[in-house]
Amino acid sequence: MIGNYVGALKHWVELQATHESVFLLADLHAITVPQDPADLQRRSLEFAALFLACGVDAERSTIFLQSHVPAHTQLMWVLNSITPMGDLQNDAV
Repeated sequence: MIGNYVGALKHWVELQATHESVFLLADLHAITVPQDPADLQRRSLEFAALFLACGVDAERSTIFLQSHVPAHTQLMWVLNSITPMGDLQNDAV
């Protein structure tokens, strides 16, 4: 938690005073391993509360859960479908 505050949240609080800020809680990224859906939802909301407690202002910034925006998953599907593996590999090796 301290690393997240020092490395990111502290700076986000400062940036929202001078920039339009949109903060994503990437809860779908947690589904790389089996998850209890209720626990994942609870922890995602706890992280949103952490953002607010650290000073991210919901009146000046946008905070959203990745899973609540279907376009994220839809775009991922399109990009996965049209990107050849060769384009993803490093030719310099």
